[in-house]
Amino acid sequence: MPNRLTWLTRFTGMMLAALVGLGLSACKILPTPVAQSENNAPAFKPDKMVEDIWASKVIPYLKQKAGPFAEVHALAKTDPAAAGAKYGNPRKQANSPWTFAVRVEGKIIAANTQSRAATMDIDVDGDGKADARVQIGPAMRGTALRDSLDFVQFNDFTNQIDFAQFGKAFNAYADKAVLSKLPREALEGRAAKVIGAYTIEGGQDLPLVTPAEAEIGPKP
Repeated sequence: MPNRLTWLTRFTGMMLAALVGLGLSACKILPTPVAQSENNAPAFKPDKMVEDIWASKVIPYLKQKAGPFAEVHALAKTDPAAAGAKYGNPRKQANSPWTFAVRVEGKIIAANTQSRAATMDIDVDGDGKADARVQIGPAMRGTALRDSLDFVQFNDFTNQIDFAQFGKAFNAYADKAVLSKLPREALEGRAAKVIGAYTIEGGQDLPLVTPAEAEIGPKP
């Protein structure tokens, strides 16, 4: 009798195992769906964003908006709001300073090309004194190019970090597309033409202009 019970127990176990195996073979194992989250959002690529709008929007806007440096700066010192309305971004953040689009044309009277934050000082009125300092990179301060554009708004970005990175991307693209191609030797005495933007800040010796376009003439 015990042997018969043992046999029945083993037989029942074998049948259950076979049924479980059949059930599993009929099933498909599917991956668990992952909920959409910020981690799955498209990657933020500020350099590509700037490249996509540079020729089609940024340069045409600055060319249309920019005024002669002497004219813009004279008005900016006496009436920043009036200068901003004419040469600046009227949609700027309320607590931000005005940023002005300018054309700087004149003679280079000094240059600092030993630093990564290279600059050239330009005399625009022919009196032999520098009126504006133009950044020629590769390292550049500020976000004047971004801030001069009325079609770029802080609220279009996820956070302050993305907005700041977008501002830096303008400087990086200007260096890549324009400034890195400029000569660096014997700049004094040459003519220069620049379209760019600047912000009036306290403590500066000269207005600091960030170029979107720049040309340097031949040696005199």
